[in-house]
Amino acid sequence: MNILILGSGGREHALAWKIAASPLIAQLYCAPGNAGIAREAECVALDVADHAAVIRFCREKSIGLVVIGPEAPLCAGLVDDLEAAGIKAFGPSRDAARLEGSKGFTKDLCRQNGIPTAAYERFSALAPAKAYVRSRGAPIVIKADGLAAGKGVVVAQTLTEADGALDMMFGGGLGKAGGEVVIEEFLDGEEASFFALCDGETALPLTTAQDHKRAYDGDKGPNTGGMGAYSPAPNIDKAMAERIMGEIIMPTLKAMQALGSPYKGVLYAGLMITADGPKLIEYNARFGDPETQVLMLRLKSDLVPALLAARDGMLKSFDLRWDDEPALTVVMAAKGYPGDYQRGSVIEGLDAAAEVDGVEIFHAGTKAEGGKILANGGRVLNISAIGATVREAQARAYEAVSRIRWPEGFCRHDIGWRAVEREKR
Repeated sequence: MNILILGSGGREHALAWKIAASPLIAQLYCAPGNAGIAREAECVALDVADHAAVIRFCREKSIGLVVIGPEAPLCAGLVDDLEAAGIKAFGPSRDAARLEGSKGFTKDLCRQNGIPTAAYERFSALAPAKAYVRSRGAPIVIKADGLAAGKGVVVAQTLTEADGALDMMFGGGLGKAGGEVVIEEFLDGEEASFFALCDGETALPLTTAQDHKRAYDGDKGPNTGGMGAYSPAPNIDKAMAERIMGEIIMPTLKAMQALGSPYKGVLYAGLMITADGPKLIEYNARFGDPETQVLMLRLKSDLVPALLAARDGMLKSFDLRWDDEPALTVVMAAKGYPGDYQRGSVIEGLDAAAEVDGVEIFHAGTKAEGGKILANGGRVLNISAIGATVREAQARAYEAVSRIRWPEGFCRHDIGWRAVEREKR
């Protein structure tokens, strides 16, 4: 069949790399894609926000399945419009995508269905929000209700920091996304990412990963969309995975079904593993970035039948095989990210970096121009590797990083540090 992937980041490159290897593929397209994706798929200049244009392209090219990478088209109802036009799409409907599109919706769903999460309240005005913060004290977590491209969460260590976050959000710093906020308790524990393919009724757990959100070494600096990840997450063993499925994922699926909005697609649970067990931090309605990069390196099965089974409601008798070896990815970002950064700098040494054993380089924010690869975003490259241990995967990834010549870029140098420390014990 012909498949269309929508998106332009490292997640979409990893998906394209995996989907392109499927014997079920006749032609793979990606819109808009990037310089790395162009090696796996034919990149097309489609405006993903123009649903009619996407539908026309799908009809012209006889697209058998559309795989939607980022969250914005899902929350805008692109799946609904494609399915109404008779075109199969992988991803949740607009109503189901509220699990990511509205933090408040998800928190209320948790409260109503006994799903473990941090204590919280919702606010649509500045004064009562600040009063609540003062009554609770710091540290405390401030979240914009809507989509904010990974920048809508502030873990405030002081009341002054919390006030600043509220002033920014209610002052329009995040646009409509910050018109309402969720304020929740700070949870002690270790974060992990848990993924499940869902077909509305059945959830098939995928493997786990751990993301690194802070910009700088030692988990310092501002939150980002993710500066690296590794898989599997060492803090989720089989028993913990069963608890996550039983206490969080399956109750969510049942609740969404009861609301008349069955969830199909991949459900990405951002978790805090606390002394009391797993607690939901937030849901994403799509594959994670950069977690997808390490998941695709470890996935041994063909991805395409799994995506189709999720869309068609056929996951009950489905299974996936995973490589036992861990994988790790290091994000190289433009200096200044997640704040202001420059585009257009030249990146060299990618071919030499890709020669390191076990390494795959997934492009995130790049473009090809005049025979050169240029930086074209905040997060630009995902240097990914698989190895016998996390330490080996880490060493391979950083060896590849050392071969890349890009003075205008930076990366963290401690991705996977928790897992490496565990391996030393």
